[in-house]
Amino acid sequence: MNWTWFHKLGSPKWFYGISGKLLPWLSVAAVLLIGIGVVWGLAFAPPDYQQGNSFRIIYIHVPMAMLAQSCYVMLAVCGVVGLVWKMKLADVALQCAAPIGHSITFLALVTGAIWGKPTWGSWWVWDARLTSMLILLFLYAGLIALNAAISNRDSAAKACAVLAIVGVVNIPIIKYSVEWWNTLHQGATFTLTEKPAMPVEMWLPLLLTSLGFYCFFGVLLLLRMRLEVLKREARTSWVKAEVQRSLEAAR
Repeated sequence: MNWTWFHKLGSPKWFYGISGKLLPWLSVAAVLLIGIGVVWGLAFAPPDYQQGNSFRIIYIHVPMAMLAQSCYVMLAVCGVVGLVWKMKLADVALQCAAPIGHSITFLALVTGAIWGKPTWGSWWVWDARLTSMLILLFLYAGLIALNAAISNRDSAAKACAVLAIVGVVNIPIIKYSVEWWNTLHQGATFTLTEKPAMPVEMWLPLLLTSLGFYCFFGVLLLLRMRLEVLKREARTSWVKAEVQRSLEAAR
């Protein structure tokens, strides 16, 4: 098996070049998918037979909750790659994705509270799903704080990698909490392995918004990683050439 592509991922120069090509496509996809999905879901999807129009926040809440968990799994994978293969770009991805994941988790909790008020009659309950999502928020905050507290970059990278790997045990707890415990939170809205319980005019815009928010996450992550790569590689010849090229293009 040819692992050249994997080793290329460890090259800051290669990453900077390929990410620059991906950004426009991801940006257009994010705008189109989120725009179509949100307008369709908020304005044209039929109301839920039990929750009425209050269910429409699902088109923001569910993608945020999915992204919050997916982002942390990505951090754990980056942690493994950084510890095992010593790829510095894995640390860059971990460092840049943690603040994004923290914001997404916060939005998932806020939109969940807005949904919970008309549904449960309360902004917050110590439900298994909600509590495990709150723990996820603290894990993201812990990663950010740990990264800022350790001045040595290599030591910070190792510490954050270990915390990301250890903390990933919370993800299956979040996912299966509604099955393992008696909880107010409803089960999965839709999965890739089962036929959706909702009609197509309700779940299709949800699928579009979910894909759109994943593309938007990719845009934010690549932008932050590109900036961090330039900062770390500032003394290299290729970065100096890139900066010179940008200055000439701006004139």
